Amino acid sequence: MPLLWFLRDELQLTGTKFGCGIAQCGACTVHVNGPGAACQRRMQSLGGADVTTIEVHPAGEHPVQVAWREIDVPQCGFCQSGQIMQAVNLLKGNPNPSDADIDAAMNGHICRCGTYPRIRAAIKAAAEKRS
Repeated sequence: MPLLWFLRDELQLTGTKFGCGIAQCGACTVHVNGPGAACQRRMQSLGGADVTTIEVHPAGEHPVQVAWREIDVPQCGFCQSGQIMQAVNLLKGNPNPSDADIDAAMNGHICRCGTYPRIRAAIKAAAEKRS
């Protein structure tokens, strides 16, 4: 069973979204020793590893989530949990990313509403809040 469906169907953690099922859109990004696609991660492969989902920040007070709201990133919001999980990981390893760093980290995360400039601005704002 893919991790995505275990999270959504068994644990009722529905923040992680199904977008494509082939690890190409980023909507199902969770952290298991770094970010990865839950749609392609088999439960059997976890071996007791910790899994972090968007629900780890339920109050929405992580600096990335705050910046997301302040910059008004979401339109439909469907891709946002995967985008936020990726941005959190980026800032964890690179507290002051350049535009190129952000673009490289967010590559593979599809936003059909086209909010890429706001995503970049929100990541930069979150980086400033954290410093």
